[in-house]
Parts: sequence; structure tokens; C-alpha cells
Amino acid sequence: MLAPVTLVIDRVTKRFAQTLALDELTFSVPKGRIFGFLGANGAGKTTTMRICLGILQPDAGDVRWEGTRSVELPRRTWGYLPEERGLYPRMGVLDQLVYFASLYGVPPAEARRQAEHWLARFRIPEYADRRAEELSKGNQQKVQFIAAILHGPDVLLMDEPFTGLDPVNLALLREAFVELRDEGRTIVFSTHQMEAAEALCESLAIVDRGRVVASGTLADLKRTTRARTVRLGVEGEILPSWLTSIDGVAAVRPAAGFMELELRPGTEPREVLASALARGASVTHFEVAEPSLEAIFIEYVGHPAGDDATLESALDEDAA
Repeated sequence: MLAPVTLVIDRVTKRFAQTLALDELTFSVPKGRIFGFLGANGAGKTTTMRICLGILQPDAGDVRWEGTRSVELPRRTWGYLPEERGLYPRMGVLDQLVYFASLYGVPPAEARRQAEHWLARFRIPEYADRRAEELSKGNQQKVQFIAAILHGPDVLLMDEPFTGLDPVNLALLREAFVELRDEGRTIVFSTHQMEAAEALCESLAIVDRGRVVASGTLADLKRTTRARTVRLGVEGEILPSWLTSIDGVAAVRPAAGFMELELRPGTEPREVLASALARGASVTHFEVAEPSLEAIFIEYVGHPAGDDATLESALDEDAA
């Protein structure tokens, strides 16, 4: 049974001066799913989220949640975690969490109870009375996440939520995503961390220069992609320098006991094996693996997610 589609981005177009930020952008998100909205800097992710929230108005197109246009929805429908810091630096953590929740009509006692619960969940209850500026960037990010969810929104828009988090805190935030999903929340997040996205995404859209270039479930994209990944182990060498010179090898990543080789479209895995053997390598492991999300992203966009120029920052300045 297919999940109902309840968040629809329908042919949304947005210009900033001469720059076309969104070009009839179209995709949909099933209710109660964790959805990855992926693209390089400047692809239009932040602009799309701000249009959903009503911070920006589209030049054309529409955003709907459960059939209702976003401009007609109550503000508490949405929770938003911006990429930039949005905390009051000299205000106490718990006080501002209660304040932010009160803007959505949450009674102070309930807001305080929920805030204390989440501070404990994120292992920072001792920071409740600290000023935000005294916290590390990672802990500030966790506080911003709590601020985005305290009013119980239906849809959570998370712009680079994993920024500044170490592996332990990344795991805590991923657990929170799943918990909120299980409560029926719909989560849309952007990230350049493809491993985190691959672990969480139930469906996704890849956007490039304001247009969706691929969308669907991760399993569907992996079945239809031309990207190929080979796992190759070579005796005596951890990362042979000659691997990157093999025709058709786009990228090499070290792993436990072998290397992962991302192949360019059209390259057959057996060609890589033949090339390694021709160089006299003693091959200990050879496997054609399922392509990673990073490989799929590169196939559609042409480069890793973090390699593009920061055009979107310029667009944000124009929108401010």
C-alpha cells in the first residue's frame, strides 16, 4: 500500500534579480516519512524551505500540505531548523526554548517539561541555565533542533541539521529523527553528508540548479542508476596510487580490508579487475557492490555535494 502524498512542491519558480534560483521545481513527500532533499550549495534547497514557510514568496507555483496551500496553514504546522545559528547568544538555554515554544501557543509549564526532556535526551541537561554563547557549536545545534520541535509541528524542515555534530551526537539526532517519524511527523532535511542521508532517507529528491534531476525511494534510485561500485582488495598495499589512474575509476575510498572504487558510467567492473591484474597486483577481494548514495548523487549532479561554489549564500543575501 502506497503512503499518501501530503507535501507537494508544485512547479515552484523563484528569481533573485537575474539569477533563476528555482526553475519549476516539483516533487512530493509522503506523510510520515524521512525525506532527503539533496543538492550542492546553490541548488535551491534553502530557498525552497523558506518558500514553504512563507518567508519568501514564489514567482510561480505552489506548496500544499494535505491539500491546503502553505500560505493558508497555521504557522505551527511547520518546524524549521535553519542552517545558520538562530539562538539568542546571551539568553539562557531553557528560557529561550520556553520562549520559542510560547510563540506557538505552548503553555510555559508544558514547554519547560518538554524542553527538559529533550535536553536530557541529548545529554546536555546541565546546560539548561547556561547562555547559548557558552555552548559548543554542536550543542547549539542540538538546542536549535529542540526549539524546532517543541510545538509539535506536522512537518519538520531541517537545513543541514548535522552541521558541527560529532559521531555520538550525530547518532543521537538520527535516533530523534526516527522517533519523530514514528510519531507521524514528516521530516524533510538537506545535508552534504551522504552517509547520514543514506542511513535515514526513505525517499529523496536530488536537485541541481533549481530543478529536480532524480527522485524516488533510495532502493528505486539504486536499481535504476548507471553508477557502479567495486570493492577491491590488494595484498600488501593499503591504497595503491595507481588505482586512480585506471580508466573509468571516478573515485577511490579506503574501507576495512579493501578499497571502494566508484566507476564512471559505461565502465565495466571486469575492466577494473583486468587492469589490476595486468599491473601484477595480488587481488585478495573483488566484489561488485550496490552503489552508494554519494555515487548516485555524483552521477546526476556531476560532482560531490560539497564541491560547488556557495551560490546559495549569495541568493540568501539577496533575499534578506
